Amino acid sequence: MGATAKIQVNMNQVSKDRINPYIFGHFVEDIRDHMDAMLAYPLSDMDFESNDVTYRGLSGSWRPFTNGKSTVFALEPAATYHSGHSQLVRISSDDEAYAGIRQAISVKKDQQGYALSLYARASVEIKFLQADIVDVATGEVLGSTRIEIESHNWRNYESRIGVSRLCEEAEFRLYVPAEHERWRDHVSTGMLWLDHIALLPSDSIGNVRKEVVDMTLALNAGMMRLAGNYISAYHWQQAIGSVNERPCVINEAWGGWTNKYFGTDEFIQFCHDLQVEPLICVNDGSGTPEEAAEWVEYCNGGSDTPMGKLRAANGHTEPYGVKYWEIGNEVWGPWQVGHCTAEQFADRYVRFAQAMKVVDPEIKLLACGDDKQDWNRILLERAAAHMDYVTLHLYHGYNRFGMNDRTPKEERYKAILSYPEWTRESIRQARELINSDSRYTHLKVAITEYNTMYYPNTIRKGLPNEHTLEAAAANAANLNEFIRNSDLIEIGSFSDLVNGWLGGCIRVGDFYADQFRGKSAGRSENSLTVYGSPTYYVMKMYANRDLSYVVHSHTDSCSFSVNSLVPTAPKLTDLPNLDVVACCNADGNKLTIFMVNRSLEDTETEVHLDYFVTSGTARLFALTGEHADAINDVHHPEAVVINELDVPVVNARAICELKASSVYALEVTR
Repeated sequence: MGATAKIQVNMNQVSKDRINPYIFGHFVEDIRDHMDAMLAYPLSDMDFESNDVTYRGLSGSWRPFTNGKSTVFALEPAATYHSGHSQLVRISSDDEAYAGIRQAISVKKDQQGYALSLYARASVEIKFLQADIVDVATGEVLGSTRIEIESHNWRNYESRIGVSRLCEEAEFRLYVPAEHERWRDHVSTGMLWLDHIALLPSDSIGNVRKEVVDMTLALNAGMMRLAGNYISAYHWQQAIGSVNERPCVINEAWGGWTNKYFGTDEFIQFCHDLQVEPLICVNDGSGTPEEAAEWVEYCNGGSDTPMGKLRAANGHTEPYGVKYWEIGNEVWGPWQVGHCTAEQFADRYVRFAQAMKVVDPEIKLLACGDDKQDWNRILLERAAAHMDYVTLHLYHGYNRFGMNDRTPKEERYKAILSYPEWTRESIRQARELINSDSRYTHLKVAITEYNTMYYPNTIRKGLPNEHTLEAAAANAANLNEFIRNSDLIEIGSFSDLVNGWLGGCIRVGDFYADQFRGKSAGRSENSLTVYGSPTYYVMKMYANRDLSYVVHSHTDSCSFSVNSLVPTAPKLTDLPNLDVVACCNADGNKLTIFMVNRSLEDTETEVHLDYFVTSGTARLFALTGEHADAINDVHHPEAVVINELDVPVVNARAICELKASSVYALEVTR
């Protein structure tokens, strides 16, 4: 062991404020590959809305599948009542060929069969289509189905395609086969129109990957937030009702299309499947108070209200009962739709809050705050009476130290592991403001986005540092600070849940989206592998402990200091190597001590339990790796996971060997 430390727990000092399980919440946003990774659809561009950049007449990811010399492809008006384009395939009978479209996909073994749905119409002589899933490397047909075309008019067709085995390099093909009876060519023959082609594996939960749901269930998240920059130009009524009749809308924040397949109803179902509380952020950028109020009514109104009636017509009779609503996402930022001054936002916030409360007076409202208190001071002065929470977004990166990738690595490491010190200062300032006026003291704080942020957002090369054990240790220490301030902080949302921007504590595939705009092109050859980053295991470790109250503790350990060129930095000298917080459960028979070793050396730690127990065995949950840069990937998805071991308790004392840059929870039961 390179160092020693001592932790003293004081069971006589237990906080009276309960730790809210919502502080272990998560966050979904339609950003880059977040939705694409979370949802179970293997096909992309299912509605034929992308431009025909690669192949003239073919939309987006679709490619021609034909051996006919005269086959014609074109984008044409969509199915009746549907917006955008449909795909035309015109086939010459004289070619005596097969003709249709194909797309590269990855599939897993599915004996019950992928559900295939599509809209189609055809000239009367085309009687059937063939749908195949094929291994492109070997030509092996992994599954197929025949679809009888029953009408010259648009109709919805459904079938299933059983898949015999997993295949990362597969291809979906939909076509008129060469064996089809030929016809005599004239002006109205050989035409096939397609729209809304979707595949879903039989084990998908709603339209979400089963693996994602299972891993998220294990997180015991407490709360799930639907928000982000895209929300400030998002109009919720465009993503309800039949998915095929929802318009395809540009994602104004991040480029590409807004994912119309995950709207309000799907989000609420996702939350119900996970048994978590939903938190919805409304569009205050391009939206109106009336639109926000209608969203509340859609979720919470009875079926006798206009929006409740619409919800019922969409198949959801009972109100959703969404209690938590956020108004404004980073409105203080010039990148945000609806960016304005604090005065303008405060006035706008009040209008939204009043309209939403008329619909449901019982909802809890979160107002967009800033870690710069000038904004919050104006917001609270004008609008505190209309809010329950003020929000903060806390991203911790090199920029606040004046560091970059040329700074010595150990200095950068120490900077990232100082995350809780910055959080502490932000919370101190927010607390000071809230306590400055009796009109504000009812307010709580919600940290609705947080994560490590190593480099400026436009750079992403190689494996992102946000997925390392180092980042997990920083996020764990930050969670400790949330817990220490549980009298004030009631909500947290880790950014993001799946892939997406900085984090994505759940990873799908081995392709990392660029940290710029839109969804980067590229294809993973391990796209079906779903695994957790080290921070996933931190969140799982913390949220699944039996926590109710903070217990006072004192830590003696070696220390470190961080150099920041930023004059507003908090005190960053003599920071303890161990970041520790102790908690007990409501019954008082379980003590949990979270310990983050923020140093780059192993530390033998003596934990004094204040006679909570004098002897026996404690359980130690350990998240460790070979080094601070250890990372999980598709080839080694469990390189960094939680290990459990027994630790003897002798004379009310436990000795824990804490590895460098690692996270621990010592659980003691009496």
